[in-house]
Amino acid sequence: MSSARPAYEFAHCIVCGHTDSDVLGEQEDLRREVEVLWEYQSRRFKTGTPTRRLMDRVAFSQDPPLRLVRCRECGLIYRNPVERARELESIYGDGGPSRDTMFALHDTQRAAYRAQARRLREALGRGGSVLEVGSYVGAFLDAARDVGLAAEGVDVNIATNDFTRALRFTVHDGELRDMPCDRSFDAITIWNTFDQLADPRATLVDVVHRLNPSGVFAVRVPNGECYATWRARLDAPNRFERGAARAILAQNNLLTFPYRWGFTVASLMRLLHECGLSVERVYGDVLVPTSDEWTRLWARTEERLAKAAMRVAAARSPERAPWIELYGRVTA
Repeated sequence: MSSARPAYEFAHCIVCGHTDSDVLGEQEDLRREVEVLWEYQSRRFKTGTPTRRLMDRVAFSQDPPLRLVRCRECGLIYRNPVERARELESIYGDGGPSRDTMFALHDTQRAAYRAQARRLREALGRGGSVLEVGSYVGAFLDAARDVGLAAEGVDVNIATNDFTRALRFTVHDGELRDMPCDRSFDAITIWNTFDQLADPRATLVDVVHRLNPSGVFAVRVPNGECYATWRARLDAPNRFERGAARAILAQNNLLTFPYRWGFTVASLMRLLHECGLSVERVYGDVLVPTSDEWTRLWARTEERLAKAAMRVAAARSPERAPWIELYGRVTA
């Protein structure tokens, strides 16, 4: 991750194009969230936890926003100002976790991705060719293979791509736009990456062009509406409400909002529709497990039980779930 100070530019809503927005949090508010996150997670780490194992739990690829706003028209939450697009190339393309960390992530995430692989197979109604954009350590590629899907990936990070290739998966270096123009797929997935892209709309246009007729697009993003709802309760007078807010946000990597765009179900459906995709299925879910051998035993149990309860609530009300997953199909 680059240590240089990022360059910023003013942003607008990428869904409806409006600039009218309400401020959700200024830099000082978001700095307070960093403190809350560290306080919450530090109690759950074992003494002597290596710094590299803090990544994606208390430290993230993107720095906390300078300001967060919410579009008055469609509800999209986004950074304004936002890091320039070129900053993302160095943030996600440079370096990578240690090899032992990548093995641990692969094993943990593979189990969590089984549900996505089964849902995608169900949406397709058969086997087929799948491209995962942002394949990282290959956990979904592994789960997809188990359900009979021929999956390959594309990712900007060379280090993780080399790791995934060593596991005998096909992974391409670069972005979706760098893939050969004559390649098409029965399904394209973007798990936990779409919210961090510089231009999600342009990526969707590329997706539609590379899908076979009636092809399926699947996307998973953090729910901006869930973040906005629970961050308002971080300082609630009732300590149980405060505790619930901290747990829901911290357990789902929503505290400090380490994302570029915070879609809601409605705003994401609107964007997909405008790009030529009809949404057929919407699921509510929670973040994949993050506990590892450096997590205290009681905290591992806490995460498992908490996320099981959150997952039940998320299935009943996807619009309020910490994470949302949509499946769309190319329209005629």
